[in-house]
Order: sequence, then structure tokens, then C-alpha cells
Amino acid sequence: MGELKEKKMKILCLHGFRTSGAFLKKQISKWDPSVFQEFDMVFPDGLFPAGGKSDIEGIFPPPYFEWFQFNKDFTEYTNLDECISHLCNYIMTNGPFDGLLGFSQGATLSALLIGYQAQGKVLKDHPPIKFLVSVSGSKFRDPKICDVAYKDPIKAKSVHFIGEKDWLKIPSEELAAAFDSPLLLRHPQGHTVPRLDENAVKLLAEWTKSIVQVTNTNSTCDVEKSETEPTATGINLADINDIATEAAEGSSTVSVPTGAGKNLADTKDVATEAPEGPSTVSVRV
Repeated sequence: MGELKEKKMKILCLHGFRTSGAFLKKQISKWDPSVFQEFDMVFPDGLFPAGGKSDIEGIFPPPYFEWFQFNKDFTEYTNLDECISHLCNYIMTNGPFDGLLGFSQGATLSALLIGYQAQGKVLKDHPPIKFLVSVSGSKFRDPKICDVAYKDPIKAKSVHFIGEKDWLKIPSEELAAAFDSPLLLRHPQGHTVPRLDENAVKLLAEWTKSIVQVTNTNSTCDVEKSETEPTATGINLADINDIATEAAEGSSTVSVPTGAGKNLADTKDVATEAPEGPSTVSVRV
């Protein structure tokens, strides 16, 4: 039983378009350690080398990668099926993963995987993914994808960073609406991850801690049930996920001031900040 409590939960972190796992790792490392101290975080590179100029050239060294390609209207996608297959194989080989975290293209893809899994399209032999941390994510726009991935409210616990000046502000809100009881973290910046103050860090740390507590409680119950019911055939992982996601908090609004003088539209800040507790967070720079 002690080993179950000590084992860290695992998060798969997917970087943005034409960046890299190393870049996202550097960005996340600037968040307060308390936010993800109970998790092991994995930062793979995208499946394909960048097919054009990267926005972080001159800021962070190459190589750069992308997960799939798309048209101007984000309605047609190239290599998406191959990307999904690649990530599912990666998850099955290197998991299990408890949650997904992503920025921009990585967040959009992460939400898709969770939605697809909930509908039984992918990861049928993997435990239900319990939560999502989305920074500037969006929904896919192809109706054939939407009719499956977002068919029903996604029950996984989720937190969504939404920037007031982000060109993906409205798509980010639409993605959040696809989840059951999402936590919205609003900030006045652009397509980036905002820096947060101590209060904001505390709120997000409490959110992640609640996930760990629910998971540990369920794991303990599993062990106790197996000890008291030797003839039981096992626990339904979908039921466990339902218990965990029912603890998700509703959307609300919180204003959180943060460090002064930051140009958060600057690519260098694309993921240097953390979210906050059960609500919508406005971050002042």
C-alpha cells in the first residue's frame, strides 16, 4: 500500500508547433516546483521535423518539430492519423500516463486524444486519462472529428489557459466548453503561458494536489477491496475515472496580479507560467 502512495503520477507533455520537447520542458521548469512536484513529466518531440520557420529561432536552439500539418483555416490536416497512431503507441509503450499537458498544437492534440479515448476510438487498453492542462488549445474543425471527439462533454478534469490577446482566445473557450466542469485561467496576454504570482501558483498547486489525493484514495480502495473480496474480478477503470472526474471544480472567475513589465506576447514566455485553482483567472502583468 505504501508503494502505491509513493509512486508519482505521470504526465505526457506535448509542445507547440515547430518547437520541441526540450523547449516546453524549459518553459515548464520556470513554473513553481510545487505545481507538479507529485508528477513525473515526459517531453517527447513531435513526429515530424519543422517544415518551415520556427517562431523560437534565435531564442531556443533547434531542432524543431511539428505534430501534424494543417491548412490556413485549420479545417484540413495532413499526417494527423499517423500522428495519433504514433502518440498512442508512445503512450502504451512508455505509460501509463495519468494526464496530458500541451501548448497550442500540443494542447489541441492532447484534448483530441482524451476525447477519442472517452468514445472508445483510441487507447482502449490504457487506463482513462484523468486530466488535461491546456495552454492556448483549440478544437479541431473537421466535422468528422468533432462528431466523435466532442460528441459528449469530456469528463476528464481540465484546466485551460486563455489569453485575452491570444488569436486562439475564442477557440480556446470553445475547447474548454467541450469539457465537463473545466477550470478556466484567463490572462491579458497573447499566445503564451503567463507568469503567475504566489496566489496563482497556490491555486494551481491545490488543483493538481486534488488530483493526486483522489487517485491515491481510489488506489487504496482498490487494494482494500482486493484484500476483502478475494473472488472479485477486478476494478473497472472507467468507474475509477468517473470518481476522479466527479471531483472537478466548476468554472468561475478570479483576478490574479502577477510580475510587472512582462511582454507576454513574447515567444520567450510561451510557457513560463502556471495556472490557478478552481476558476477563471485574470493575470495582470
